[in-house]
Amino acid sequence: MEALRVSKPDSGADTFDSFYAAHFNRLMIQLYAYTADVSAAQDAVQEAFTRAWPRWDRLVTYDEPAAWVRRVALNVAANRWRRVQAARAHARHHREEAVDPPSPDRVALARALRTLPEKQRRAIVLFHIADLSIAAIATEEGVPEGTVKAWLHRGRAALATLLTDEEGRRG
Repeated sequence: MEALRVSKPDSGADTFDSFYAAHFNRLMIQLYAYTADVSAAQDAVQEAFTRAWPRWDRLVTYDEPAAWVRRVALNVAANRWRRVQAARAHARHHREEAVDPPSPDRVALARALRTLPEKQRRAIVLFHIADLSIAAIATEEGVPEGTVKAWLHRGRAALATLLTDEEGRRG
């Protein structure tokens, strides 16, 4: 863009405010034609003018400072479009499959787990669901392995009673 530098123009657009007022609508229309989205066009043009403001002392010396703002606005709009497309592709690729509702046994287990004291529940989940070893759980919880074993033993015993009672009520 160095080739575009000349002395200050006499067009009266030497203040940023007058430059903005003179070019915003025209650039908005151009970006709207490019994006087909009024909001995206406004955002891109505003962003371009925001980037132009700290560079105004240099931009005002260009033959066409509006060309610089337009180029920036087009780049902003294109970058945003690419990000939206990438997000959509990611969402399509990682779309969750429809899952069957939980079985009655799973619902009963979840209810029973909720009744356990928090440390027993956490130990059971970490051991049986997260597949952590007793040593790993002990390290994560900051307790001796014997404490984890006790939590698991008490939690399993309570679950066995709760789930047996639950089955007795259903049958």
